Amino acid sequence: MSSLVANVIGLIGGVLFIGAFAYANVAATLDKVWFNALNLAGSILLLVSLSVHFNLPATLLEAAWGLIAAAGLVAELRRRAKRA
Repeated sequence: MSSLVANVIGLIGGVLFIGAFAYANVAATLDKVWFNALNLAGSILLLVSLSVHFNLPATLLEAAWGLIAAAGLVAELRRRAKRA
C-alpha cells in the first residue's frame, strides 16, 4: 500500500472518530450502536494506516480503542436482542 493511500485511510478513520465524538456531545440521546460502530470503524482504518506508518504507542491506543468499541457494540446488540 502506498504512503498516500495509507494517509487517506488514516484521515478517514480520524474523521470517523471526530464524528463519533461530536455526535456523542450533541445528540439528545446516544445510540450506542452508532457510537461504537463509528469508533470501531475509525480504529480499524487507523490501524490499517499504522501498518504502513508504524508507531507503537498509536497502534496500542487504536487496538485498545477498537477492542473497547467492539465490546460495547456487542453488548448493546445483545441488550437489544433481549428486548426484542
